[in-house]
Amino acid sequence: MKVSTSQPFQIVYSLLEHEYLGYLFESYVVQRNPRGQLTLQHQTVSVKNAPEFAAGLDTIDFELIALTDQIQQDCVIKEFWPKKTTPADFFFKIYDAEKGDKALQEQIARYVQERMGQILVRLGGKCVFIMGKDGEPTWREVSLADEPASVLFHFRRNEDNTHYFPTIQYKGQKLDFQFKNAVVVSAQPAWLLVSDVLYSFRNDVDGKKLQPFLNKKFIIIPRQVEDSYFQRFVAPLVESFDVHARGFDIRSERYVARPQLTFSDVPGALVVTEEVPRNGARNGPLPPSAAPAVSSGHIHFDLSFRYGDHTVPNSFDKRVSVKLEKTADSYIFHRLIRNIDHEEAMIQELADRALEVRNGRAVLEKATAFRWLHSHAEELSRLGFTVQQSTTSGKDYFIGAITVEVGITESNDWFDVHGTVRFGEFEIPFVKLRSYILGRRHEYRLPNGQIAIIPEEWFSQYLELFAFSEENDNALTLRKHHLALVSDLQNGNLATVTMSRKLEKLRGFETVEEQAMPVGFRGKLRPYQKAGYDWLHFVKDYGFGGCLADDMGLGKTIQTLALLLQRKESGDSSGSASLLVMPTSLVFNWMSEAFKFAPSLRLLIYTGTYRDKNVEQFSDYDVVLTSYGIVRLDAELLKTYKFDYVILDESQAIKNPSSTTSQAVRGLHSRHRLILTGTPVENSTMDLWSQMSFINPGLLGSQAFFRKEFLKPIEKGKDETKTRKLHALIKPFVLRRHKAQVAKELPEKIEHLSYCSMTDEQAQCYEETKSFYRNKILRNIEEHGTASTQFMLLQGLTKLRQIANHPRMADETYEAESGKLREVIRMIRSVVAEGHKVLVFSQFVKHLDIVRASLDEKQIEYAYLDGNTRDRHKEVARFQENEDLRVFLISLKAGGVGLNLTAADYVFILDPWWNPAVEAQAVDRAHRIGQQRTVFTYKFISKNTVEEKILALQNKKIQLVTDLISTDETIIKSLTKKDIEELLG
Repeated sequence: MKVSTSQPFQIVYSLLEHEYLGYLFESYVVQRNPRGQLTLQHQTVSVKNAPEFAAGLDTIDFELIALTDQIQQDCVIKEFWPKKTTPADFFFKIYDAEKGDKALQEQIARYVQERMGQILVRLGGKCVFIMGKDGEPTWREVSLADEPASVLFHFRRNEDNTHYFPTIQYKGQKLDFQFKNAVVVSAQPAWLLVSDVLYSFRNDVDGKKLQPFLNKKFIIIPRQVEDSYFQRFVAPLVESFDVHARGFDIRSERYVARPQLTFSDVPGALVVTEEVPRNGARNGPLPPSAAPAVSSGHIHFDLSFRYGDHTVPNSFDKRVSVKLEKTADSYIFHRLIRNIDHEEAMIQELADRALEVRNGRAVLEKATAFRWLHSHAEELSRLGFTVQQSTTSGKDYFIGAITVEVGITESNDWFDVHGTVRFGEFEIPFVKLRSYILGRRHEYRLPNGQIAIIPEEWFSQYLELFAFSEENDNALTLRKHHLALVSDLQNGNLATVTMSRKLEKLRGFETVEEQAMPVGFRGKLRPYQKAGYDWLHFVKDYGFGGCLADDMGLGKTIQTLALLLQRKESGDSSGSASLLVMPTSLVFNWMSEAFKFAPSLRLLIYTGTYRDKNVEQFSDYDVVLTSYGIVRLDAELLKTYKFDYVILDESQAIKNPSSTTSQAVRGLHSRHRLILTGTPVENSTMDLWSQMSFINPGLLGSQAFFRKEFLKPIEKGKDETKTRKLHALIKPFVLRRHKAQVAKELPEKIEHLSYCSMTDEQAQCYEETKSFYRNKILRNIEEHGTASTQFMLLQGLTKLRQIANHPRMADETYEAESGKLREVIRMIRSVVAEGHKVLVFSQFVKHLDIVRASLDEKQIEYAYLDGNTRDRHKEVARFQENEDLRVFLISLKAGGVGLNLTAADYVFILDPWWNPAVEAQAVDRAHRIGQQRTVFTYKFISKNTVEEKILALQNKKIQLVTDLISTDETIIKSLTKKDIEELLG
């Protein structure tokens, strides 16, 4: 029957017994008559329809309705049985006496009991009834007791057995509950229904302890099971409840709580040692939950407290701890009253010292644990702690004082490292720890067999010292280029250091001393270049190798040439040549720069198939120019000569330490070593190791050490501390200037010519084409004059220009490489790696297509613009605004004017032609209002081609080229027969 909300109604909670689920509550609304009495008109109320009756409900009612919903039969089935089923099938299957699922029954019981407990504590002041057998929800009203009752458990021990029964007290009076049709409505916590009153209990009584006595006076405990029953059942009762005993003693005892910290390395070990007192009392075992499994790489501490002769684990959660003692003819229950406040104060003392004890246990990594013990053992003793090792521990550990003293003394060419480690009474040479520190092995066996744990901080403090030092006859030596490490050890009070005045001066230097320029140097170094020249002297004077890592275009070449010229003029080279190793494509550029700035240097170009493989000739020269490929081929031969300098240009060529090239250059002999690169790190931190190990062997330790201690933490872990440490190690030997740092010293525009050698296949293709057109054009000139050859000349020059770029532009079947493309891609990669942006211009769309394909292969992102590009402004905006987009390929005709590309500060002209005005317009895409940086322009010229000849012709007819020539046609018309012969010569 529906209850009207327009008439008075009442929310009630009705108790019923379910065949399988036990006692449950259901929520109802009942209609009241005009006299306020409850009628038979009622309906169930649930979360779904409760809002209809909101006027008669309060917040607690809504909570109760939700809870009663959760324990209804259908809800329970849905919670524990996701498959579709009927209640009859569910209960028959789960609660079958023989085949039922006992585990699931227990889960369901816990679920129901938990919610029944929540319902019962909320029923105060509510209308509560027992449901009639006919389903009438208001059959008999019940009330809730005003206050909790208490239980007293009685034991009567006689000669034959022990009687056990409980009594209940409510408001100071005994509550008669036996044989009164009382029922345990909820077991945990217990709620008892007696004479229509619901009673709760103090001390969280388990209803199962009352259930047997509802219709029984007492339980008899036979003498033969007395021992186990008293231990398992009576002792816990004495801990938590009031117990009255006859025939045995219960003694309440108070003692000073003495903290006891026991440690062990055995996983899951029972660390608290239970001692048997003189009177024979035995402590109970730790519960399993108090001994979690711990890995063998850890130490676990167990905190307990000694009360008299008894040990109470801190994991024990009751205020009273009971220890059972069996006497000759009876039992004594020692009821230990714990001082919880004092225990918590001791736990806080440990927490203040960074040992967090939870549930009686703390776990620390082994090295951390012993560092903690070494630091706090004396303090803990003063606080009253007993610190001891468990008898279950797998090893006998040393926990005494540990100290270390390290001394570093400068020798002739290295540092001598010596030291002593003291473990209590034992003195161990410092060198004995080398393999332990490098292998991160913490355990060191002392002469007496004990295991000492090497302090964790030593693994970071002395790791580099051991990694970078060399061991000979139980002595350690360290190279002098590890001066920064020695200083760090001294500054950290980790070592005492003795060194010469010269090295002391180096440690405190603030500026590099000025050096005189060589007399024969042509030109003038910019201030930052002069500083670089001075720095090259600085690292040389201290016997270190150096890395000049200026950005591309800042003049690493001329700084190096000035140094080499000074070596020649001063006689410091002792008649030995210096070896300059570089990519093949740079040999001509170095030669040109040397002729221009240091013409007195005697150069030997040691390249080519027909080179004279005789190292004795080197002494007749100042500088030997060669390529990485030649060094790789002639490695054994070149090892036999001791050079003054070995200098590697574009030293990222040895970034792979296991490559044949890297191994070859590391095998060369020289007094000094220098590397030049704009990108010391291209792909991996290992690039740095390889190059630094060339100039200063051992600086960064072994390859395996570097990979483990620097590469992985930096690249995978983004470890800033390791990054700073690595930077500190290499900083004295690397001079790196970015373009932005020296911007004030640079002109607005700087132009470079980059000469590129053709590959053998490319050169053959070029010569064949040149011969064909030369013969054809010169014959035509003889017969008809220069005017009639203009078209043929333009056609021939265009074909030769294409081959000079890449023969595939003229012949799609060509499959070999192009020297220019190789150099262009190398320089693009360098610029991108240095964080700059570059505009790449070509007059030929076909050339741009070839460059695009190569960039795609190298996975370098780029913007692109030619005459067919529709949305020019979108591509420009993409390049200008996207920081990660660093390359813009542009057709000279389509992008020579009308574009603002100030994000770029490098411009590459891939195929220079007659009219400088056209190139200037391209450069001005970057060099215009809004540009904050110097613009570097590189023109790529294929050596021994028409491109080089055009440059020479420009220089001879500079006025014509700059002032008069505006079109290719005008240029061609102005050429004489001699000019044409030179172009095609």
